[in-house]
Amino acid sequence: MQLPSDQQDRHDYPSHWEADVVLRDGGTARIRPITAEDADRLVSFYEQVSDESKYYRFFAPYPRLSAKDVHRFTHHDLVDRVGLAATVGGEFIATVRYDRIDERGMAASAPADEAEVAFLVQDAHQGRGVASTLLEHIAAVARERGIRRFAAEVLPANSKMIKVFTDAGYQQKRSFEDGVVRLEFDLEPTDRSLAVQRAREQRAEGRSVQRLLTPGSVAVIGVGRAPGGVGRSVLSNLQESGFTGRLYAVNSAFDEYDDEGEGADIDGVPAHRSVAAIAEPVDLAVIAVPADRVPQAVAECGERGVRGLVVLSAGYGESGDEGRERQRELVRQARSYGMRIIGPNAFGVINTSPETRLNASLAPQSPARGRIGLFTQSGAIGIALLSGLHRRGAGLSTFVGSGNRADVSGNDLLQYWFEDPDTDVTLMYLETIGNPRKFTRLARRSATAKPLVVVQGARHSGITPTGHAVQATRLPHATVSALLRQAGVIRVDTVTEMVDAGLLLAGQPLPSGPRVGILGNSESLGLLTYDACVADGLRPQRPRDLTTGATPADFRTALAEALSDGSCDAVIVNAIPWVGEDGATTDPESLATELRAAAAGCPAKPVAVVHVELGGLAEALAAATSTGPDAPLPPTATDPTPATEPRTVPEPPSAPDPTTAPDPTTAPEQYRIPAYPAAERAVRALSEAVKYAQWRREAAEPGRVHEYDDIDESGAAGRIEELLAEDGDPRGLTLAPADAHELLGRYGIRVRQALPAPDPDTAAAAARTIGYPVALKTTAPHLRHRADLGGVRLDLADEEQLRRAYQELTDAFGKPVELRPVVQGMVPRGVDTVVRAVIDPAAGAVLSFGLAGAASELLGDTAHRLVPVTDQEAGSLIRSIRTAPLLFGWRGSAPVDTPALEELLQRVSRLVDDHPEVVAVSLEPVVVAQRGLSVLDASVRLAPPPARDDLGPRTLPGY
Repeated sequence: MQLPSDQQDRHDYPSHWEADVVLRDGGTARIRPITAEDADRLVSFYEQVSDESKYYRFFAPYPRLSAKDVHRFTHHDLVDRVGLAATVGGEFIATVRYDRIDERGMAASAPADEAEVAFLVQDAHQGRGVASTLLEHIAAVARERGIRRFAAEVLPANSKMIKVFTDAGYQQKRSFEDGVVRLEFDLEPTDRSLAVQRAREQRAEGRSVQRLLTPGSVAVIGVGRAPGGVGRSVLSNLQESGFTGRLYAVNSAFDEYDDEGEGADIDGVPAHRSVAAIAEPVDLAVIAVPADRVPQAVAECGERGVRGLVVLSAGYGESGDEGRERQRELVRQARSYGMRIIGPNAFGVINTSPETRLNASLAPQSPARGRIGLFTQSGAIGIALLSGLHRRGAGLSTFVGSGNRADVSGNDLLQYWFEDPDTDVTLMYLETIGNPRKFTRLARRSATAKPLVVVQGARHSGITPTGHAVQATRLPHATVSALLRQAGVIRVDTVTEMVDAGLLLAGQPLPSGPRVGILGNSESLGLLTYDACVADGLRPQRPRDLTTGATPADFRTALAEALSDGSCDAVIVNAIPWVGEDGATTDPESLATELRAAAAGCPAKPVAVVHVELGGLAEALAAATSTGPDAPLPPTATDPTPATEPRTVPEPPSAPDPTTAPDPTTAPEQYRIPAYPAAERAVRALSEAVKYAQWRREAAEPGRVHEYDDIDESGAAGRIEELLAEDGDPRGLTLAPADAHELLGRYGIRVRQALPAPDPDTAAAAARTIGYPVALKTTAPHLRHRADLGGVRLDLADEEQLRRAYQELTDAFGKPVELRPVVQGMVPRGVDTVVRAVIDPAAGAVLSFGLAGAASELLGDTAHRLVPVTDQEAGSLIRSIRTAPLLFGWRGSAPVDTPALEELLQRVSRLVDDHPEVVAVSLEPVVVAQRGLSVLDASVRLAPPPARDDLGPRTLPGY
């Protein structure tokens, strides 16, 4: 939309104010500036507002708008007077405006920084959170235009509008005069306003997914007359899953009536030529028609009031530029009607809840009911995961195969699963992360309550799947993986590992530590399990060999004893086929029964089984049985109550009565013991559970971001502004050493002085200034920080040694003008480290740490954390690299001053967090001695801060 010519004298049309938003009930709306072209829309909108709402807006009866009113409310200068509208289907459902005022309440221009704000919401859309969403957006616009405070006058009876203002979380003042409530509030975001905004975001986005997964009625568009085809297959899957709502088949080729004048049907499902012909409300439409016919289907759905779409049709972003444009238009069209989309090129959705029983997907068999939520961006991977979970006896709560995920994404599913009582564990296969900042924020919050296991595809190719429109990240995959782990995400490399971990987390409690008991009837398998535990950082006990003559009862006794051992946090049971004394062969059912009985006696510790050539054991273990109708549920991954007190060995409980055992498809996941065909797989799953449990314990007591008294935040801000203004390059600048050192000094980071030495005489003079002993080193780019190449001479005790070293460097590497040598004072010996920070446009500010040197760079031994870094995270950062033992006294060396290193990391974190214009910092090397540390070189880069998509008002990703 373009601004009419008579409004262009003050400001160009601000297209960046346009936004799609999710409302409280899960529907969508579009927010945009009001222009002169909206006169008819405004009049039509006002006619649909009740007299009471008009009275609340104007404090008097106001049945209609005059021509002068319409002109005033549609003509804005977009600086001192701004109006925004929320639209659905192109029509207004709400408006908000502000007018800049002075201290007397009269119309004003800048530098006045206060404005009067007023809303009007159509009665049919009140209660949907429209006003609170508009308030977020008009406040962001006002801040951009230099307005710092809003004032609003509201009638006391207008309690809904008063609540909109008071619940927003801003600092405010309230007064009452002349029968009117006057509210004044600052627009600077506060911790409370941000918390309110994110809580509303979670409810709205979660509700938008819930509407897609719990429809009361489904229309499948594109159902053929003959069996086969995508549409007919989905309709059949919906029927076979026992969908509890109403079903409709739609195809423009259908006749509305059969030969006998009755309503037409397909396999007993009412058939219609279009969605518009369906008399009852339709909640969800599954579209399975060619791409060129999708726009018509979407328009019909929008006009009919359909609440959400699953678009199975292909031919979109995955097919090239034309398809990408078609995909953008699809999203724009659907959102204009308030609908959200799963797809296009989607695999479909599944909800196993008995209240819904929805299988609107291409999966021919609906999975069993369970506690696992599954999201995948790939149909092929979705098929593999559904099949793998089914074979292992695991059930699902919900499944979403998003395809190109043009609209509904993994972030939306995290919002939904966070409060979903039917989901305990979430599994996600991601090929791209559209909004990494938001994903890590949501993942951290979700992981504090429920395990989140993620596999990321296309992580090494650097190729974004053609159907996905995402912001590129410059961070390597290893860095992204580390940041996800920091957020509590269980990062695994394959879908097999994801299923393995998911089964353990869904069926067993979290371990309270890394100590693992091992028992079984194979000594060799026990040793393999022991080795795998050591390799994965667990602390295994000596394997207990029950011998090949062990009976199921022997397994039960041994497992009960191991679980009762206070020095054991988890148990892995190994089982191979055996032959009894009477010649009877292996009976997996009896072994499974005995193992479940033993595990039920100590439900606070996880148990996993490794089986070799024991067909049927995994299925038998997955057939969960409860310990009785009134037995308490064991602690699970969502309630990780550890069992740390020593126990006496209980009597092995008797096996549950099979006549009272619940149906395996409906029994709680917590009673299922996961089984694995290889020791390494069971150990890897347990190792991930141990690390996640440790993260949960640490997250329960988060660290704090230190406030240092010697930090000069305002002085640094002023200096940064000066430096950027002096340079003028929109791409930014790398600071000169003196400027970089000055800026770092304002945050308590002292860089050792290094004096240039363009010739031997100057080098000698510099050494006399600094004082011997000194170091002579080159700063040429190809030799910088490469002591292994010989570009550094240390411990030069006098001028003779200095001049000889100077000659050696120039003889070996070239002229001084090429080498750029410097002289620097010697510092106490220690461990050379590197500290860096960078702002990635997609992921945000990232702090990195590692040891200096080519070996660490070659091995990629660098750790990463998102900024701001707490004291706890700074400590874990330096301990998470593989070479960390060198800092703590490896092989008899003296430990170095890690507290000083942790403080340095926190100071760098504060710098880049306080000043987003600081887009890169590098401190190399940082020599950490037994007492204190020395920063020998530093570089800082400034640039206009990149736009952040995790701040400001709530919006959906733009297309």
